[in-house]
Amino acid sequence: MSCGEPHETDCSEVLDHLYEFLDREMPEGDCTKFETHFEECSPCLEKYGLEQAVKKLVKRCCGQDDVPTDLRSKVMGRIDLIRAGETVPDQDVTVQGADRSATAAE
Repeated sequence: MSCGEPHETDCSEVLDHLYEFLDREMPEGDCTKFETHFEECSPCLEKYGLEQAVKKLVKRCCGQDDVPTDLRSKVMGRIDLIRAGETVPDQDVTVQGADRSATAAE
């Protein structure tokens, strides 16, 4: 997505790193660049607002649930692979955990 206007920081870069910005997992200088971009670019600001609202909703609805340690490890491993630019298998990490839970319950 791009608004078609030239910006110091390209829309695609902002959207590619939107969750890092939302989670404050980027250097302060990059945060400042993104904030400047949002002031100039209403489509990106709208996307940011939507993602921020979804994040708040998920936290409110699911924030108290305990996540199984093995599932958390798998998800974090996939995030690390994606950040490193490696290929990630199309396997759903939540299905394996659900399959094991059902097998354990039997």
